[in-house]
Amino acid sequence: MGAPARIGLVADDDAYFRMAVGAILVRQFGFSEIIEAGSLDEALERLGESPNIGAALFDLSMPGMGTPTNLRAVRECSPETKVAVISASNNRRNILLALEAGVHGYMLKSLSITDLAAALQIIFDGGIYVPPSLADISSMAVETSDDISKVSVEKVELPAASLEPEAGPMSPLTPRQQDVLDLLVQGKTNKEIALALRLGEGTVKIHMAAIFRYFGVNNRAAAAVAGARPYPNRRRNLMSSM
Repeated sequence: MGAPARIGLVADDDAYFRMAVGAILVRQFGFSEIIEAGSLDEALERLGESPNIGAALFDLSMPGMGTPTNLRAVRECSPETKVAVISASNNRRNILLALEAGVHGYMLKSLSITDLAAALQIIFDGGIYVPPSLADISSMAVETSDDISKVSVEKVELPAASLEPEAGPMSPLTPRQQDVLDLLVQGKTNKEIALALRLGEGTVKIHMAAIFRYFGVNNRAAAAVAGARPYPNRRRNLMSSM
């Protein structure tokens, strides 16, 4: 039997950048297949469909990402996958949030092809890559107008029995995560949710992990109670349609 195929996922809303990064993975690191995604929901769906993905690279500014904290669900559900960020944002807070979420590296899009390949090599060798600028204390006070971390999110009102939400900004639920939550509130199982939304059960599992983290809960019942009440960026009142 031959060696298992190396599958990589590149999630970025820039198709040309996805192609460029995919080419590096194929030519320099021997990946045999590259899966592309243009949004967080699409990336999570691809992860759920292909559990053998060896590396997943995410852009922070693509639709649905919100903040790097969404990557925690990916790490929890795909512990064998090397997860890293490739972003144009060198904001110190974004970098630290991504590392706190458990990513294996944070690379800037301004890196040359040679330096990007070197950063990826560190990650594939088992290390964690961080931008050298993180060691520059003068950058701590620098913020740019387009920093993702400046997105304000209302505090979620949680049921008394649930856990307190984690400190730091929360990523708004993506449209697909809201769909999953709506069905969870209706009492659907993961299998029923997967069938209703035409998703793999692995994808539903990742979305469920993100929902638990969003509300600061650790079980389906608490998430269902929290999801039945108003929360930021909710598209509609589910209870009125049940």
